[in-house]
Amino acid sequence: MDNRDENQASETPSAIIMVPTYNERENIELLIPALLELPGDFDIIVVDDSSPDGTGELADELAEKHPRVHVLHRPPKGGLGKAILGGIQHVLDKPYDYIMTMDADFSHDPKYVPAMLEGMQTHDLMIGSRYVPGGGTENWGFKRKLNSWAANFITRLVLWIPAKDCSAGFKCYRADILRKIPLDKVISTGYAIQEELLYRYSKHTRDLGETPIIFKDRELGISKMNLGEIIETLSVLFRLRLRSMFGIDR
Repeated sequence: MDNRDENQASETPSAIIMVPTYNERENIELLIPALLELPGDFDIIVVDDSSPDGTGELADELAEKHPRVHVLHRPPKGGLGKAILGGIQHVLDKPYDYIMTMDADFSHDPKYVPAMLEGMQTHDLMIGSRYVPGGGTENWGFKRKLNSWAANFITRLVLWIPAKDCSAGFKCYRADILRKIPLDKVISTGYAIQEELLYRYSKHTRDLGETPIIFKDRELGISKMNLGEIIETLSVLFRLRLRSMFGIDR
């Protein structure tokens, strides 16, 4: 992504949507055009972990065609946490007001993006939430619903976060608050980044808004969630609580 000088700052969109990818070629081919059709003042950045299926190369092609699309190429797969952190650190050098994260697989429908951005006018953070009135999931079995409910309950209990959907990957942050977080001390490498980043963010503001979304399972590609990610998430939650108790990371 090209750096913008001070003379260009006034032309910079107020927000950028970050889409971490690993083997999501089929999805971003559809997602990026869908995002570009939406109303709103935002850019898009694909953060690709050297996908062997050519996701990064396709993202480059889309960036050549659309000035609002940018690409950050990262080393071979290092986990969702590192991808999101790397993307945030990259974007924080640019003059955006808001940074939104969303999945590449259409689990997060692009149609909710305008509501997320609108919510930032009155909140310090917006979550695309499955667990507020009007939100929900589609095609989830009982076990998956139970696991998700338990994960959010434990997160709220252990980390005292005032949000219903702590594990959501569909969030919009204020860049100025993200700059206050010691990103170099983040311990998550995988999906636990969602809870950890929200926890660290909530230390600087409790004004967390949630807009209802319907979360849909992916239709293309393969999910990266597995037992190892669940175990890491639980480990991260309790490590963060212990660090807080002993004054580490303050």
